[in-house]
Amino acid sequence: MSSADAAESLHEVPEYTDGREPTKQKLVINHLKSDADFKNDGMRPYALYRDLGLAEATNGLVQGHVIRMVPPCTDEVRKRHYHDTQFQMTYMIRGWMKIEFEGYGEVTLQAGSLAMLPQRIKHTVLDYSDDCEQIEIIMPAEFDTVPAD
Repeated sequence: MSSADAAESLHEVPEYTDGREPTKQKLVINHLKSDADFKNDGMRPYALYRDLGLAEATNGLVQGHVIRMVPPCTDEVRKRHYHDTQFQMTYMIRGWMKIEFEGYGEVTLQAGSLAMLPQRIKHTVLDYSDDCEQIEIIMPAEFDTVPAD
């Protein structure tokens, strides 16, 4: 998915004239237009993604998207794994998701819950509601998902 497709407005920042260090990042203004903004072209084939345009705006520093999980939760979803990231957080917008985290156990995230995953923590999605929707922010924008036992 191209960030340009998702970003309603991606703007170069004018050069600062007051001595601040210049930035290579862009200003992003991203509005939900319709359910068609959600595409099945992300890293999980069992989810729909709305790209927030952060990867392009930050030159690959950050990835941000809204994820709608596609019901039902299947064995493909329940595969234990970790993400080789520097930072990963998810904020539940709607519904719930039950996840098992290495060294912590099972937790159910509900609308309004936030989880910040430490680097490379193994986890397993156990189940989710039919209306499960979350915001996920990850650094860097490109990363590997590694199967784990």
